[in-house]
This record gives sequence, structure tokens and C-alpha cells, in this order.
Amino acid sequence: MPTDYAAQALSILRDPSQFQWYVIPLLLVVIYIYNVEIGKKNWSIVFAGLALWGMDWFNEIWNALVFHFTNYAPVWGAPAGDTAFLILIGLNIEITMMFAIMGIAAAHSLPADKHMKILGLPNRVVFAVGYSIAAVIIEIILNLAGALTWEYAWWSASAPWLIFLIGYLPFFAVSFWVHDMESTRKQALTVAAILGFDLLCLLIFGGVLDWI
Repeated sequence: MPTDYAAQALSILRDPSQFQWYVIPLLLVVIYIYNVEIGKKNWSIVFAGLALWGMDWFNEIWNALVFHFTNYAPVWGAPAGDTAFLILIGLNIEITMMFAIMGIAAAHSLPADKHMKILGLPNRVVFAVGYSIAAVIIEIILNLAGALTWEYAWWSASAPWLIFLIGYLPFFAVSFWVHDMESTRKQALTVAAILGFDLLCLLIFGGVLDWI
């Protein structure tokens, strides 16, 4: 039986009556940011941003599948607050726009020299770990505020390790990996594979099977 939070999320899942007009300027902000980078031909930045966004979609899909198969709760949920649209049980429209920008912002902070060391460690590793830790801290704050819900003891403020290792570190690791690829073609193919797999999962698990 679904938890109260899961039931609350289900009650507004993909409900168009939740729409709020602030989504439109938020969307324009995302479009503007990508257009600026495309105009400057900063393809490494563009593909780093899309890679991180695609990694988040992958996590959101398996999170929704956890709820389907347990009929209890997702690993994380986003039922609270005035969302304009809840896309999946743990993903609202505001969150996905945030992740669309996050990779762009993180990639811009990377040192130009990918071989430079910080405290003897590869700078990409340091930045990926640092951003992941910061993201976990923010998630804990959001959970305390009731904006994100956690129902499992192994995914909580008292046990943040999996949130770090699964929830965020792969996002930044893949984003930075794509950023540093030697050719735009490899970047484009890799991002296309990530987003293509996400789309396939959404079509199968959402469109065909109606599991998420």
C-alpha cells in the first residue's frame, strides 16, 4: 500500500490542472542559457549539460520503477509544494529545468587544464566529489523542509552515502567525462545514447506498460 506521501504524489501526477505560468519564463531561461553556449560554439559545455540532464532522467525512471514494483514508495518523492507539473513521482518540471542548467554551470567551473591536480588529485574528481557533496547537503535541507520525501532508512540524512554515490556522483562524473572528450562527434553520440535510452525507457515503461 502506498505511503501517504506517495499517494499525495500520485494524486497530482501529470495533472495538467497544476500548470502555473512561471514555467514559461523558466523554460525561456533554460533555452537562453543553451542558446548562448551554442552561439559561442561551446559544444563541450552544451553536451556536458545535456549529459547531466540525461543522467538525472535515468535516475528518475528507475526511481519511479521502484515505486511501481513495491507499491509502497519511491526512493525519493516530490509530492509537496506548488509544482506546476509532476512528471514522474520524484520529478517535477522545476527540478528537471534545474538539472538542465546544473551541468552547464558545473562545466563552466572546470579548470581549462584537465590534467591539473588539486591537493594531488585529478581536478575533475575533486570537482565531481565536491559538487556531489554540496548536492547531498541541499537534498537534506529540502527533505527537512518537506519538499523531497524519503521513506527508506538506507536513503536518508542519517545514511547519505547512496545519495552521494548513486544520486549525484555519476551525474557529474559522466558530465565531466563528456566535456573532456576529444571530439564533438563523440560528445554528440554519447549524449544521444544517454537521452535515447531514457526516451526508450519512458516509451516502454510509461507509454506502453504504464508503470511510471
